[in-house]
Amino acid sequence: MKITEPTPGAPCWVELGTSDVDAAKVYYHQVFGWRAETDPRHEAGGYTVLYLGAAPVAALSPLSAPGQPTAWTVSFATRDADALAAAVTRAGGRQVRAPSDVFDLGRFAVLADPEGAVFEVWQARSFAGAAVLSAPGSLGWVELATRDEAAAKVFYTGVFGWTVGTHEDYPQWGVDGADFGGMSALDEFYPDDVRAHWLPYFAVADVDETAARATESGGMLLVPPTDVPDGPRIAVVRDPQGASFGIYRAGTEG
Repeated sequence: MKITEPTPGAPCWVELGTSDVDAAKVYYHQVFGWRAETDPRHEAGGYTVLYLGAAPVAALSPLSAPGQPTAWTVSFATRDADALAAAVTRAGGRQVRAPSDVFDLGRFAVLADPEGAVFEVWQARSFAGAAVLSAPGSLGWVELATRDEAAAKVFYTGVFGWTVGTHEDYPQWGVDGADFGGMSALDEFYPDDVRAHWLPYFAVADVDETAARATESGGMLLVPPTDVPDGPRIAVVRDPQGASFGIYRAGTEG
């Protein structure tokens, strides 16, 4: 079972905060074929939605705070952004940005777990989130990189009510029997300055071809196309502005 539409507790959207929105539009069009539409309203701050055909699948936005890194941020659907933000604070996390409304689209908050991994929550109104999930060219998996797996399990199961299963010693996050993500350890092989973070994985029809386009368009392979034992074929890419994302062969998640 896989998640194919926004579901409370599961990933519903992903957006890239970038130092060069125009360059990112070109790059991700070349890699995934996404079409970009920037919200013309001044209050939107240059927010740009990325479409796969007619379906919104992701977004780009200019960096908005001093020291903000260029990075992808995963959003999880919730029925109550305020209540979930409060739960994060009680569990030892923090509110990077308190819950606020986005026009008539919905209500969101930017949060961080106790180890500092940043994520968003989205309470939908007129906009539910990605219109396509787990299909080629869309978000299909998310992975938490952490230095304390035990603490992460306590935090996320307590805040979201996620289940935690294992697949060949790889903990997997799930909602109502559908796994949508996993957890990897930031062990001794990672430099000390690599902080806990969420990494989105986009489904693709062919990992090798997409990885080749990603590098030919100016990105860099952090993990070359690799077959995970008893799992999917994956690769991890860093885009020209420094944001990392993964790709995997569609239909092999979970």
